[in-house]
Amino acid sequence: MLSKEKINRINELSKKAKNEKLTNKELKEQQQLRQEYIETFRSSFKNQLHSIKVVDEEGEDVTPDKLKASKQNRNLKH
Repeated sequence: MLSKEKINRINELSKKAKNEKLTNKELKEQQQLRQEYIETFRSSFKNQLHSIKVVDEEGEDVTPDKLKASKQNRNLKH
């Protein structure tokens, strides 16, 4: 998860950009922080997807094979 300070800084730069032009240094910082945020979000979302198990009315596991394979590959890496 991204630190509170970094999220606050993203918000500061966004507010400033709405009112005035950011310096080149600030633009680079904003871009870097946004990229880090996106990477963190994607990683968290993938972890969430890997914890999903799909079950039908009879209680049978009907998780798609692609997701099962992805989970197995992930477990082998760890």
